[in-house]
Amino acid sequence: MQLLKIENNQGFFLDENDDFLSVEKITKEHLLRLVDLTLTKDVTFDEFNEEALQNRAHQIVYKNIYEKLVELQGKRDDFTDESARLYLEDYNKYQQDIADH
Repeated sequence: MQLLKIENNQGFFLDENDDFLSVEKITKEHLLRLVDLTLTKDVTFDEFNEEALQNRAHQIVYKNIYEKLVELQGKRDDFTDESARLYLEDYNKYQQDIADH
C-alpha cells in the first residue's frame, strides 16, 4: 500500500477513502492514520526528491512526513516487540492472580 507519492511535481498522501490528496491538505487525523498504517501494514512511499517537487511548501511538508514515516517504519519491529513484552508481563501477572485464588 503506497501512502506517499510524488506526481506532476507535487506531493500527495493517501486519505481514508484511498484517494491521494495534496500534502498541503493534511490534517492531524490524516497524520495519525498514516502512522497507524505504517506501524500495522506493509507500506511504501515515493522517496523524497527535491527536484521532483517544484513547490517549496510541498518540499517541506512532504520531506518531513516522509522522513518521520520512514523512521517509524524502521522502528516498527521494536514497537511490536515492546508491546509483546508489556502484554506478556500483564498476562503472566493475570495467570499468577488466577493461580493464587
